[in-house]
Amino acid sequence: QVIAALLQTMEDQGNQRVQAHAAAALINFTEDCPKSLLIPYLDNLVKHLHSTMVIKLQELIQKGTKLVLEQVVTSIASVADTAEEKFVPYYDLFMPSLKHIVENAVQKELRLLRGKTIECISLIGLAVGKEKFMQDASDVMQLLLKTQTDFSDLEDDDPQISYMISAWARMCKILGKEFQQYLPVVMGPLMKTASIKPEVALLDTQDMENMSDDDGWEFVNLGDQQSFGIKTAGLEEKATACQMLVCYAKELKEGFVEYTEQVVKLMVPLLKFYFHDDILLMNSTSMPLLLECARVRGPEYLTQMWHFMCDALIKAIGTEPDSDVLSEIMHSFAKCIEVMGDGCLNNEHFEELGGILKGKLEEHFKNQELRQVKRQDEDYDEQVEESLQDEDDSDVYILTKVSDILHSIFSSYKEKVLPWFERLLPLIVNLICPHRPWPDRQWGLCIFDDIVEHCSPSSFKYAEYFLRPMLQSICDNSPEVRQAAAYGVGVMAQFGGDSYRPFCTEALPLLVRVIQSPDAKTKENVNATENCISAVGKIMKFKPDCVNVEEVLPHWLSWLPLHEDKEEAVHTFNYLCDLIESNNPVVLGPNNSNLPRIFGIIADGEIHEAIKHEDPCTKRLANVVRQVQTSGGLWTECISQLNADQQAAIQELLNSA
Repeated sequence: QVIAALLQTMEDQGNQRVQAHAAAALINFTEDCPKSLLIPYLDNLVKHLHSTMVIKLQELIQKGTKLVLEQVVTSIASVADTAEEKFVPYYDLFMPSLKHIVENAVQKELRLLRGKTIECISLIGLAVGKEKFMQDASDVMQLLLKTQTDFSDLEDDDPQISYMISAWARMCKILGKEFQQYLPVVMGPLMKTASIKPEVALLDTQDMENMSDDDGWEFVNLGDQQSFGIKTAGLEEKATACQMLVCYAKELKEGFVEYTEQVVKLMVPLLKFYFHDDILLMNSTSMPLLLECARVRGPEYLTQMWHFMCDALIKAIGTEPDSDVLSEIMHSFAKCIEVMGDGCLNNEHFEELGGILKGKLEEHFKNQELRQVKRQDEDYDEQVEESLQDEDDSDVYILTKVSDILHSIFSSYKEKVLPWFERLLPLIVNLICPHRPWPDRQWGLCIFDDIVEHCSPSSFKYAEYFLRPMLQSICDNSPEVRQAAAYGVGVMAQFGGDSYRPFCTEALPLLVRVIQSPDAKTKENVNATENCISAVGKIMKFKPDCVNVEEVLPHWLSWLPLHEDKEEAVHTFNYLCDLIESNNPVVLGPNNSNLPRIFGIIADGEIHEAIKHEDPCTKRLANVVRQVQTSGGLWTECISQLNADQQAAIQELLNSA
């Protein structure tokens, strides 16, 4: 009904302004409309948009009117963006006209139309994909290049600039590595925009009154009748440019190496750019990506770049006031440590970082206490609870990033970092106390999981602090806590060493209880359950003398496949391959009678994309299937017991590996 009404209004040729508003409303509608809802109306919608575009293009040529055409072009872009590959059949309907606009709309008054059309072409290209777009890619690139070389003639406020910058980034996503050849043309204007320095001023109240927000200034009150002012012109463009630099680094990787140094020199100082959150977010996101790009130049170059970033990142973690930005900086710092590995932090870094993380954890507990006090206040009501809940979510998110940083340090430094960690140990132990909220216990257990996984056998010296809480948490009411505990038991079996044997034995019946509970496979429980199934598999594989493997194996097989937790799915399928390849009689059954069931497990795993095709495990599974394929009768029996989807999945597996 909404689409039909808007399309009807758009056809009101006698009233340009009403048409433009209808097109604008259509843009807002399609941007937020789920793809599945839009598809049934796509054909009708596209035909109306096309006929309106043709009429408006004629009007532009004859009368010079452009208002409705600008909105229609953006409507087409919005529809393509939502429809994605379903837009392919309509591609040839629009592309010639859109290219025509970019080629010919060169007058100053048509700059906005041209910019929007450039945006539309790049969004359609992204929607339909490289294969379909390649027929026009060369023409479009030449048009963009021509505009780009005329950039020096464009005024700073030319609306085409921001559309161009975004279009280049989309072209980069479409073309991938082939885009690298265009970087010399693109990077100049992009760096210029990303380097915009906003006008700032320290003003007293009198000065402020003489300047209104309408002049494009924003103010922050500093107290003592003083305010800090910043002119916002150019900030959005600067943010977009920073976003594009991140896109190039991400898409082109080593192909971007020529520019990493100048981008790092631009980005690192911007970690203190408090005037615009998006700029701060983009800068922190760029750091690990730029290190990945620079890796190709060798360890010395990479280390120099990291030294330039590292201090600034640690300082930013200690000082950033906005929790959304802070969490992104912490996440990026963790990613950087993963890229750089052992030896990337010196003693001073560890000292400073330890103090900051200790402060974050202490603040976490203090904030929880303050919230409890506020809940006892006489003004407490639903609205207060809502805002306390928001604060709590924000605090927990920071806690997840503390866990990310510790994970990257443990996985890089192994047990030699444990003496440094001990200053944080009492706080982490506090997180897993039974009375704490479930997110605290979840993330506290995740940190101990990492210690067991990466720092064993030395991890056992902390067993007195975490082993009991971990085993008790296997059957916790919270699925998130159960998942963290079950994962811990799995890594205990895999990496923990002999000291953990009795605890693996003790954990087994608890894991089975969770797996066999009636609601084990519901949406909220399935990840925890799959971690329990994987943990049982790891105990049988790595600590077989702790359990009666022959007794447990048939049960374990009946619980497969896993498909929600992709990481654990790989572990279970690899173990299944081990058992089949060693002709395990329990798994294969008398006269291979279990093979049809195993085929069903493999097929369901393939249907749910439990394992990526590039994973070596896929090849092992395909080999199992091929071996059966050579023994005619058995193959027929296995395949005949599968439904059509499962049979197609087996074929897909054989084709891909």
